[in-house]
Amino acid sequence: MQEMRAVVRYSVFTLLMGLWAVGQKTEPRLKDLFRGSDHYDFAIVVPASGLECFWHFAHQSGNFYLTYLVQWMTGLATDHHLYVTVISPEGKLMASVEDTVGLISFETKATGFYQLCLGNYKNHFGGVRVFVNFGVYYEGAEEMRRQAKEGEKVLNNTLSNIEASINKIQNQVVQMWRHYSYARMRRGADHYLLLSNSNYVTWWSAAQSVVIVVAGYLQLFFLKRLFHTNASRPRC
Repeated sequence: MQEMRAVVRYSVFTLLMGLWAVGQKTEPRLKDLFRGSDHYDFAIVVPASGLECFWHFAHQSGNFYLTYLVQWMTGLATDHHLYVTVISPEGKLMASVEDTVGLISFETKATGFYQLCLGNYKNHFGGVRVFVNFGVYYEGAEEMRRQAKEGEKVLNNTLSNIEASINKIQNQVVQMWRHYSYARMRRGADHYLLLSNSNYVTWWSAAQSVVIVVAGYLQLFFLKRLFHTNASRPRC
């Protein structure tokens, strides 16, 4: 009788353990998981017509944020816009943005891995380099707003630096083009000066040659006149 009770208890325990294991949430076994820290920032290149996804763990009642900035393009890309989505652990779309610079923030309703996807759908022949900053805060709305303001400040500073670099490069290009145009004009002036000098030397040499020939002929003519003889006596 005791052996029968032990078998029944073991069977019930095994059944309960199986149901408990089925009820637990399984974490995705993917290479781009972020669970060790609450905040991340890095740069990544999204290929042409490509999609890059990341999974970040967050607890319930947290403040999730995501900011991104398209820095530059590669290949034959022409559109800076990037399509960004955030999906909850239940598979619901939490937010989506399609712009060059974007900010996403919301309160997490469930505990689990949130999926972040960056889609470069508008460029079929070139990739884009994106700076990404995301994380979760659990200290209340005030801290979240403060961090969001800091993120916006970082983005504004980055945009200001990029604009200053672009203006500096444009000024340098204008200076280079000015020097190139000046050198080209100088080269043209030197070319026409060489042609003018060549024509001058040619015509002056021809004139001197004519003068020398005429002078020699006249000298020979007068010398022949000195030794001219007639019937009576020679002149010289």
